[in-house]
Amino acid sequence: MRRPPPLLVVLLLLATACTASPGPDPKTTGDRWRPGPGLAWQWQLSGRLDPAVDVPVYDIDGFDHPASAVADLHRRGRKVICYLSTGAWEDFRPDAGRFPKALLGEGNGWKGERWLDIRRTDLLGPLMAKRLDMCRDKGFDAVEPDNMDGYRNRTGFPLTAADQLRYNRLIARLAHDRGLAVGLKNDLDQIPQLLPDFDFAVNEQCAQYGECGRLAPFTAAGKAVFHVEYELAPERFCPEARELGLSSMRKRYELDAWRQAC
Repeated sequence: MRRPPPLLVVLLLLATACTASPGPDPKTTGDRWRPGPGLAWQWQLSGRLDPAVDVPVYDIDGFDHPASAVADLHRRGRKVICYLSTGAWEDFRPDAGRFPKALLGEGNGWKGERWLDIRRTDLLGPLMAKRLDMCRDKGFDAVEPDNMDGYRNRTGFPLTAADQLRYNRLIARLAHDRGLAVGLKNDLDQIPQLLPDFDFAVNEQCAQYGECGRLAPFTAAGKAVFHVEYELAPERFCPEARELGLSSMRKRYELDAWRQAC
């Protein structure tokens, strides 16, 4: 889950960026894209999409952008990840009315969002399949399913680690069935169990919370870790990120086009 910003967010961000080191080119293996460690990336979920950032990987909102935007990024040589919330309901999505009220739990800290009862795979499976169909049909290469660690939060449901493993594996399987690579978002505690099911990881603030070493199984397995920090200056996290093979950058909480890469 995107961590909610603090009450006082620093408005003036450091203008100096660490030296960017280009990762290897994205590689396609078999039936789907399998990104390797060290790939530079751009993560933009708000504002007018800037397609001109010179990186091999983009992560953008699956609902907000048409197939033509994905095609344009492909023409520019980018692989494109489809951002979706799979563990929380969002009242502003066009399919929000399809979710039965019984599935909706407590708020997750973001306006208009509520945790989902991931135990109800009988109801959520078809809904998420349709969302992943959308990503596939728009031409995305991969999916970033968000809010995949509800069992560690106050959701309003008695979710267990086993519930989360079952649901996360369902999402991974649905993505793979559609030829999409899939990333594990945060959920560090379950990396040992879920590593075989996911093609890459997406992490927020592992350096701030002293957790980056826990992502080493992904890079050791030849899988990318796309990582952002919001509050640390690049010089405070980039050395460790390079050592671990993470694809790291600093972003603002709103995840607009601005970035500082390692």
